[in-house]
Amino acid sequence: MSRMSRENNFRSELAESIFHIKYSHGGGDTWHKLCTRLVDDVTGGADPLMSAGDRAELVEMFYSRKAIAGGRYLYYAGRQSHFWNNCYLLSAEADTREEWGNVIHRASDCLMSGGGIGVDYSILRPRGAELKSTGGTASGPIPLMDSINNVGRNVMQGGSRRSAIYASLAWDHGDAAEFLTVKNWDADTVARKAADFNSHAPLDHTNISLNYSDEWLDMPNRAEHPTFLANVEQAMRTGEPGFSFNFGHQSNETLRNACCEVVSADDSDVCNLASLNFAEIKSIGELKDVTALVSKFLLCGTLRADLPYQKVHDVRALNRRLGLGIMGLHEWLLARGYDYSMTEELSAWLSVYEHESKVSADEQADWVGCSHPVAYRAIAPTGSISMLASTTSGIEPVIYTAYKRRYLTNGTDWKYQVVVDTTARTIVESTGIDPDTIETSVTLANDPAKRIRFQHAVQRYVDMAISSTLNLPTWGTANNNSDKVQQMANIISEYAPGLRGLTCYPDGSRGGQPIEQVAYGEALGQEGVEYLEHDICEISGGGTCAS
Repeated sequence: MSRMSRENNFRSELAESIFHIKYSHGGGDTWHKLCTRLVDDVTGGADPLMSAGDRAELVEMFYSRKAIAGGRYLYYAGRQSHFWNNCYLLSAEADTREEWGNVIHRASDCLMSGGGIGVDYSILRPRGAELKSTGGTASGPIPLMDSINNVGRNVMQGGSRRSAIYASLAWDHGDAAEFLTVKNWDADTVARKAADFNSHAPLDHTNISLNYSDEWLDMPNRAEHPTFLANVEQAMRTGEPGFSFNFGHQSNETLRNACCEVVSADDSDVCNLASLNFAEIKSIGELKDVTALVSKFLLCGTLRADLPYQKVHDVRALNRRLGLGIMGLHEWLLARGYDYSMTEELSAWLSVYEHESKVSADEQADWVGCSHPVAYRAIAPTGSISMLASTTSGIEPVIYTAYKRRYLTNGTDWKYQVVVDTTARTIVESTGIDPDTIETSVTLANDPAKRIRFQHAVQRYVDMAISSTLNLPTWGTANNNSDKVQQMANIISEYAPGLRGLTCYPDGSRGGQPIEQVAYGEALGQEGVEYLEHDICEISGGGTCAS
């Protein structure tokens, strides 16, 4: 594209490309038209749920990217089906043959609606346990995980987005040791995946985590527990399993969506996502206004979204979870001259986000005559919608100042574009800063305590969870090796009481990373050119929440 459409109002050609590839309804569609039909679908119609003035203001907020609804909202806006929810939270509720079939059925229904899933398998007996009714032995939960992984393999969402699946198991489960290494693919498997993206590998469509409970938290030497240390080393080596923390009054909230920011204790609970774009919101007063209307929008979504089966309707009516998140946080910090740390000004903004999201959603619930939500805020990784906004994802730092981004088209063709990060460019051009001095995921990979400390500080304002990936150097290098495992365990253990989860990604740990670093100066001459690439293997991490 030589120039961007004025009606689309995007900051970059990549953003406009994302819109046309993933969300537009044909060549004549525009971002403004999408925002209009989205607000009308969710809040308008013959029996409107918001006033005409509020609806018009909400359209402009979305159009100007002060906030963006989750990717399923964008995709289904104006379509006959309204599967607006990004993910569904499932649990194996009984250790029976019938429940195995029921979990597979629920998972398939959810995936076929376009949503991702997360499943907690902790109730299932470990491998080898006696089955008194038949005289046999239990297979353990991992074969059921594999069955659902294969369901996801065959439910390719729209032909271009792999199913997003998450699996968790209690840290003290009898199969925890096997679960820790289930995704340690051998060299032949890695080579086969590199040659054929669709070839099978253990849990290749599934992200995994161990659930940590009060029993672990209360241990005097919890950072030295063998299971926890093994989990830390695995995370540092391969990125998986991650860590799910469930303590105190939240101890039963072991269910997660695919990217882990929405939590629940109830099977068939559901995500409901939108994100405020701090980078486009100009004042704390405007933040209050945007937070209020987008929270009301999400509340309306709980009344009108289509759902895959009746139990999801029942649980939604009981819980009515809202997942109002944030993106553009690092751009907000950079624009004010701050480093990647909590500041007094950011704390004040987050306090408004925390307070107004609840007050406004409850006000809307009273106005339409439904129950109040049990939770209001969850910060997703945002993925493609942060690319639409041309800002930093979730609470993540700038990943690279410039990078090569891979993506799948037509279900078969892998392509890539070289991208200069819009946030980096904006800051470089407005301030004259040397792009090499901007903190990025790469530079912060050598200071994991700083990354975790920031997530811990933001978590105080979030009543569900934050999906954030702690980038690490390649395993076996100076700052990520076996000698660093106990040090990392101590850091994670220190902050665990104030976290809900943690995910690591060591550089190069999964083949075919979706983005790779490119020098800022080199990238300036290659922007907007689309290349065909034949040798891409796995896109690590699966589908992205809110993307």
